[in-house]
Amino acid sequence: MESEPAMTEPQPRPGKQRSRIEIGAALLARTGELIHEILIGPHCAIISDSNVAPLFGDRVKQRLTSSGLQPALITIPAGEPSKTLEQVGAICDQMIGAGLDRQSFVIGLGGGMVGDISGFVAAIYERGIPHVQIPTTLLGMVDSSIGGKTGVNTRDGKNLIGAVHHPSLVIDDVDLLKTLPRRQLNQGFAEIIKHAIIADAEMFERVARASGLEAMQNASGTHALQSLIHRNIEIKSRIVAKDELDQTGERALLNFGHTVGHAIERAGDYREFLHGEAVSLGIVAACAISIKKAGLPKDQRDAIADLLSAFELPTRLPANFPRAKIFDALPFDKKFERGKVSFVVTPAIGSARLSSDVTMEDICGAIDQL
Repeated sequence: MESEPAMTEPQPRPGKQRSRIEIGAALLARTGELIHEILIGPHCAIISDSNVAPLFGDRVKQRLTSSGLQPALITIPAGEPSKTLEQVGAICDQMIGAGLDRQSFVIGLGGGMVGDISGFVAAIYERGIPHVQIPTTLLGMVDSSIGGKTGVNTRDGKNLIGAVHHPSLVIDDVDLLKTLPRRQLNQGFAEIIKHAIIADAEMFERVARASGLEAMQNASGTHALQSLIHRNIEIKSRIVAKDELDQTGERALLNFGHTVGHAIERAGDYREFLHGEAVSLGIVAACAISIKKAGLPKDQRDAIADLLSAFELPTRLPANFPRAKIFDALPFDKKFERGKVSFVVTPAIGSARLSSDVTMEDICGAIDQL
């Protein structure tokens, strides 16, 4: 089967700059060419992790070298525990040692964790240098590489230290998804389903008709996934463009399921659940609150839970999970301000709004039902 042609979609956002986004097959081979079209270099750092670097690090480095660039490959330990200020400092030290300056740029090669930390490094190194994202996960392609949010975790919460620093270029090579373990690929559908719930009822039905990853792949292969990635980028980009710095509340709609999801991640020490799995649980909790506060029909809540389950995403917490730790983590979420939370609810699949009358009691009650 011939590869589908690459699609280019400029990310709509305020201001003079735009992120260029390339979506298609066999794009990794064109990395140097694509970068040369918008960046000069020649020095750059490829930041990757111990899972991804052995698969793609040398290949990307060779493509850049053959294009006249001078890349330094920096590998950090895989996993959310690497998202720390200490790790950022170590990366910057290696970049200084490699001779990177203000004319250099950073490439993030990996999943959401790598994109978050590489973007933060790019935002602060020499007071800001360009960032290129090469997501190697579905979650990275449809969500974390879009919108410019970067950051690291602290002992008290996720992404509490960060900056908005949009990538100059995002390269979504769908061929890279073939190397993903099933669990990693499935977690990306948590964000896809979230986007559908808050903004696109038709996409929700389309994904529901596929009834799981295997059915979606068997029905229409790479093209269907490529089209789905494209649609999710459109949804997130449109929301981000209305509220780039997360100040008016429009962008906060993207946090649907994340208030509880982030608390679950922290309660499990970022090891019990993948990000998408924690978001799946957070979506179920948000639906319970939406029934109470926004009039979400119960059959739509059930349809959402069934779709998450179709992609083998969790909808119930293990009986022995430390729920008290979830409650303790909630106040440290960024969405809490002066002790109050702006909680995203959905009145019906395809729409969402911020609610100011969701109480901690409501949230804890929803967690108790998980």
